[in-house]
Amino acid sequence: MPKILIVGGGYAGFYTALKLEKWLARGEAEVTMVDPLPYMTYQPFLPEVAAGSIEPRHAVVSHRRHLKKTNVVTAKVTKIDHANKTATITPAFGEAWEQAYDIIVVTAGSVSRTFPIPGVADQAIGMKNIEEAIAVRDRVLTNFDKASNLPAGPARDRLLTFVVVGGGFAGIETFAELRNFASSLLPLYPTLAFEDTHFHLIEAMGRIMPEVSLKTSLWVIKDLANRGAEIHLDTQLTSAVGGKIELSTGQTFESDTIVWTAGVMANPVLRNTDLPIEERGRLRVQADLRVINDAGVVAGAWGAGDVSAVPDLTGGGVGGFCVPNAQHAVRQGKLMAKNIVASLREESPIDYVHKNLGAVAGLGLYDGVFQSGNFAVKGLPAWFMHRGYHGLAVPTWERKIRVFGNWFLNFVLHRDVVSLEARVAPRAAFEEFASRPKPAADSAPAAAAPATTAAPAKVAVPVK
Repeated sequence: MPKILIVGGGYAGFYTALKLEKWLARGEAEVTMVDPLPYMTYQPFLPEVAAGSIEPRHAVVSHRRHLKKTNVVTAKVTKIDHANKTATITPAFGEAWEQAYDIIVVTAGSVSRTFPIPGVADQAIGMKNIEEAIAVRDRVLTNFDKASNLPAGPARDRLLTFVVVGGGFAGIETFAELRNFASSLLPLYPTLAFEDTHFHLIEAMGRIMPEVSLKTSLWVIKDLANRGAEIHLDTQLTSAVGGKIELSTGQTFESDTIVWTAGVMANPVLRNTDLPIEERGRLRVQADLRVINDAGVVAGAWGAGDVSAVPDLTGGGVGGFCVPNAQHAVRQGKLMAKNIVASLREESPIDYVHKNLGAVAGLGLYDGVFQSGNFAVKGLPAWFMHRGYHGLAVPTWERKIRVFGNWFLNFVLHRDVVSLEARVAPRAAFEEFASRPKPAADSAPAAAAPATTAAPAKVAVPVK
């Protein structure tokens, strides 16, 4: 059987594998998917996970549970040698090995794109995976606990100052959800007031959310300002050393929580491959998702999602290519599975064409925004549209039921506000009270000292 190797189990990779299981006939091909994580993350839910509105495990989808016919390998692909059709697979534990394949599908996704700003690598946290969202939620809750025991002053201000860098959809949703989350916590902390919390969003461009109209983006800024959040436009972060925020405008303040959402870049795994890469580090593909080089189609190679430069035939993309988002990755994965099956059956693949029907964002509980062309919806109706769309878009009915059930319970019981930050050192409590062997004595007990005077020895005298 032809061997299909899928590199990456995010949106595009997961849906490619899922649809290949559906459309491949028995014995038609063997499919293996490799990803360092055992699940795919539904990233549009991360801001709500950070704000405690969604249970973290409900925002991820297990590979092994839902891919019944795919060989799931939890490891990293560290090298692709397409000339010899082999990939190097490196697990977290154990030795790396070479995996042979006939068809490779590169869906390795993207990682946070940062800049060499002092302090960012040491102080900031991203919003690309579930672990980061959980950490941000726990940090907010723990900081409130700490601040509630402090008098007004610099130490308390630092704990209650939250910074988000990047004004795209991910940044704005994270920023708005955290602002809403913090406001909901205040009744539980009588020693803290609304004026004690400070939220800053830093955006280098002159506007936020380029996916919506300027009018709608200005409404979002005004809405957030009314909720006590400050947006710095045309402003760059110049330093974050030690948590001290320095802006290009000259403003400085300290923060204990810095969330970085200022863009993504293609997964660096492409640096270790002989497949053709374009100037921005993405895989070169044509509209039917086959990899191409200057000579034409590269046989046996496919790509989709954030890691690939997929032409946007609708003309709505940036630079002529599809923007890196979940909407494109999901649809590209489904189409790529169909095209791979078609190629195995010597049929012609079809081009990927999808015109964005609109953009929807949640801005905290009961607030949102939707934009489609010149038509915009704001406030509570848009919030319902946001939850309805993403609740239905998360993969598998099992996860849909869990998410909607979680939302219903939160509506009745309110969201959970328990911090589990101690999870990062789970053995600390056990170690604190665990009995240990007593240390060995420094030296053996000293030998008994000899007597100062000794009785004369008796000598036996032989008798003749």
